[in-house]
Amino acid sequence: MGEQLKSLEGRLGRHDRQQLADYAEAVREMEKQLHANEQWAQRPKPVVDEAPPKDNANKADIIGRTDLMLNLIRLALQTDSTRVCTLFIRGMDLTPPWLPVSENHHGLSHHGRNPDKIRELKIIEKAQLDSFAKFLKSLRDTADGPGNLLDHSQVLIGSNLGDASSHGTTNLPILLAGGGYRHGRHVAGDREKNTPLCNLFVTMMQRFGMEVDNFGSSSGDLNHAV
Repeated sequence: MGEQLKSLEGRLGRHDRQQLADYAEAVREMEKQLHANEQWAQRPKPVVDEAPPKDNANKADIIGRTDLMLNLIRLALQTDSTRVCTLFIRGMDLTPPWLPVSENHHGLSHHGRNPDKIRELKIIEKAQLDSFAKFLKSLRDTADGPGNLLDHSQVLIGSNLGDASSHGTTNLPILLAGGGYRHGRHVAGDREKNTPLCNLFVTMMQRFGMEVDNFGSSSGDLNHAV
């Protein structure tokens, strides 16, 4: 293929030669990635001595299904099946069982300042954060080299809304755990100028060892604060 590309290049104009060079570079990068994937696939993985997770078919059980997915994430990290996991938890339109609430999560989030709805919303969201806390504890209790999985992982949880009732997108509630940061405190952004959340993403990427100074709408990083 290389010889054919070289022969073709001599018959092309400047613009087409550049397109051909870009194509060849993309092929080379893909070959490098395939080689790296092959090495990873052949490397021995840690063995987990526990029963496989059981599925939860109850779509209304947002807490039980969250627990299940977070446990799968812990297993994926523990067995080095992946290095990055993303979990999206929807505001369910079904009333969660096992909790003393009369309405679904999505409906309660549009509380309109109704104190009874806010009280029930707090019940659901506290249960969700309890699941998150249990997940962090499971990472902390899982050995990983000289430390544990929580030491060696950056765990971010948050929402795309600061006020779900009005769909406000400022002052977002964000929690960052693990990764060797200075925890146990609240880092307040600029409530007037709305510190970009992307500043935190830049900080996290730099902690991963990536040489980046900006991402999306970032205006800097948060290394001074974390």
